[in-house]
Amino acid sequence: MPRDPLIGLVGKPSAGKSTTLNSLTDASSKVGNFPFTTIDPQRAIGYLQIDCACARHNVSEKCRPNYGACVDGRRSVPIELLDVAGLVPGAHQGRGLGNKFLDDLRHADALIHVVDASGTVDAEGKETRGYDPSVDIAWLRSEIVAWILGNLTQKWGSIRRRHIAVKATAVETLQGQFSGYGATSTVINRTLDRAGIKENLEDWSDETVKHMVHAFVDEKFPTVIALNKIDHPDADKNISKIAKMQDPQTIVLCSAISEIFLRKMAKQGYIKYVEGSEFIDTKEDLIEQGDPTGGGLKDLDEKNRTRIENLKDMVLYRFGSTGVVQVLSRAAALLGLVPVFPVRNTSTFQSGAADSKFVFRDCVLVKKGLTVGDVARKVMGDAPIAYIEGVGNMRVAEDDPVAVGKNDNPQSDGYFRDHSDTP
Repeated sequence: MPRDPLIGLVGKPSAGKSTTLNSLTDASSKVGNFPFTTIDPQRAIGYLQIDCACARHNVSEKCRPNYGACVDGRRSVPIELLDVAGLVPGAHQGRGLGNKFLDDLRHADALIHVVDASGTVDAEGKETRGYDPSVDIAWLRSEIVAWILGNLTQKWGSIRRRHIAVKATAVETLQGQFSGYGATSTVINRTLDRAGIKENLEDWSDETVKHMVHAFVDEKFPTVIALNKIDHPDADKNISKIAKMQDPQTIVLCSAISEIFLRKMAKQGYIKYVEGSEFIDTKEDLIEQGDPTGGGLKDLDEKNRTRIENLKDMVLYRFGSTGVVQVLSRAAALLGLVPVFPVRNTSTFQSGAADSKFVFRDCVLVKKGLTVGDVARKVMGDAPIAYIEGVGNMRVAEDDPVAVGKNDNPQSDGYFRDHSDTP
């Protein structure tokens, strides 16, 4: 299975980045091995929650994913996370672990910026009161822009001269300069569209170059702002201020430590809780609902019962969830990820003779803009492909873009089978 996309987690010390990472990777529903052969120490596997295709076709009882899990049509799809190190002001000048931070960052397709909404730690992660966390959002972006702009302006004169000499297009020249950040021609085209620059590249001023870099950062590093510690009494005023400054589609309110606590209590058998849900059931709750056994749950002591009730009031009832599951979902939405279910048989949704009992064994998350042929090659590698079918045994053109709603009559994912020259 393909290794991309890669989502980076960034945040200053004590913002809750490590807790958020743990809550994203500690999914109780995960089973089996992950589909990546090697994982660097700072990389981890998170689990994106999606609606599985099995539910729409009433075959949930046969759905056994090779990676992740599917419970009653709610599928946990593995996605790779990168714990980006060294976020402090001045990182682009090498302050703190700045060089490592920026080197790690260039591999990411999207970012989750964990921000301490309580305002109880300053820019260095030291305890304080009344700190404005909106400052953290601004300087993260300024660090990335300064890093890329610094690299570019050092050699802009020679870039321009070569651009003129070889009569290159702006896309060709910029892709050559931004290839180290993993930028494709598609990203560069979208950058130029976003920037709305009319002048030829050889006529760009310093201000135009800076404007283009800002547009490139928006395209290459779409960022979810995870406002953490929402249960703190000082968080409300900070959340209100940030909400007025940022696109609401990029903001998720969360309490990572609450999610960690609830999953721990559920694993230990004290509560019934589904990750990302608004609801918690205790033994007493289930007895009141008519289950005399209380779901087999253990009795809570007074301390944990009080903590759960407070968590319900301060987090779940106010915000609808702890927000942790939604953070990863929002990152996937910003990337425009499309879940694709490759199968060998588009009537039975099986993957082959060895998996004859099970359906929808694999799910691949692909970026927007890829074609059916691109996805087939990501799944099949270099194996020759004769043709590809969608649901209903209808042939699908290789150059047909993959998008939510395609090839699913007219459901919300894509799934297809390939007809290659290999068995």
